[in-house]
Amino acid sequence: LKLRHFVAVLILLIYSVYTTFDLRSKVLTLENPQIYLGFCSLNRTFDFQSKVGGTSKEKINQFILFFARFALPLHPDMKKIFYVIISLVLLSACGQSYEETKRLNRQQRREAMRKDSAALKIAVMPTLDCLPLYVAEYYQLFDTINGGVRLKYFKAQIDCDTAIERQRVEGSVTDLVRALRIAKKGMPLRYVAATNSYWQLIANHNSRIHQLKQLDDKTIAMTRFSVTDMLSDLIIDSMKLHDEHVFRVQMNDLNVRMQMLQNNEMDAFFFPEPQATMARNAKNPVLLDTRALDMQMGVIVFREKEMRRPERHKQLDLFVKAYNAACDSINKYGVKRYRDLIVKNCGVANVVVDSLPKDISYRHAIGPRQKDIDRVEKWLNNK
Repeated sequence: LKLRHFVAVLILLIYSVYTTFDLRSKVLTLENPQIYLGFCSLNRTFDFQSKVGGTSKEKINQFILFFARFALPLHPDMKKIFYVIISLVLLSACGQSYEETKRLNRQQRREAMRKDSAALKIAVMPTLDCLPLYVAEYYQLFDTINGGVRLKYFKAQIDCDTAIERQRVEGSVTDLVRALRIAKKGMPLRYVAATNSYWQLIANHNSRIHQLKQLDDKTIAMTRFSVTDMLSDLIIDSMKLHDEHVFRVQMNDLNVRMQMLQNNEMDAFFFPEPQATMARNAKNPVLLDTRALDMQMGVIVFREKEMRRPERHKQLDLFVKAYNAACDSINKYGVKRYRDLIVKNCGVANVVVDSLPKDISYRHAIGPRQKDIDRVEKWLNNK
């Protein structure tokens, strides 16, 4: 009897080395009900499959089944041994599954990196000037582009700048001030489209500020070396305020800036849409609007060196077509038609979308005006 026990255990151990237990195999037809229930319980919890396929697998299962049936009924302690063997087999299976998972993960990472490298990557913000990109992505207008378009989402403009400067993206939705500054630092950019973005300086209603001249000894939330920085200088010069008496606080994240307004932590804030509408809905007065100054500072840029590559040039041409189609769709159906996309990508409530200005429209991809470029270059040279 001891020899039969030894042979049965040995065969089970050999089986655990060359294959994992197939819980759906004929082993489940063991007539011992306790063992059968144990296998059923394991089958509900795990899903192991043998690496031995076809006829060889069936032969091994039949071989094991024969000796298991022959040895188990002969001694009660064999049940315990059998359960120990099952545990060892399952542990072996888990180890093989882990190695297989690591191998698959490496393959998936390599494939993801390859696809990401081939795609046209664009840094975007939770702002309304990015809506054509959100629409084009959602309605798969970018699918004609070889490699596709991947939108990289950021909450702060400075993070978009970092992404394009470090060549993590090919393009970015930004403003002319930041774009020209990046170009001056040694990275030539191609200005593909001027956007409809505008900025408003909105006062905290608790600060009781209703005019620009009241900003003396007040705080303004803005971003350095951006259009909001240039506007701050414009306000100080036009109102003849002392620069050291207007406290400019760098606040890059638009969501954090909005929270500071809601918590009454600062006096005035620069916002684009839809954050500007959200601030106006809270009864905060508008002190300045770039549309009244005839300033068109929003722009979509791409790295010039990268766009000279033939495959990237083709991608850019198809991108422009998709962008223009998205603009036409928004102009035809209205911004509110894309309420869900705005709520999702800009992080605002439905009531904010309902309150957006009705005259918002989008232009086809045409570069910025020369007078806006000259205006920014003059300010940068004097900075």
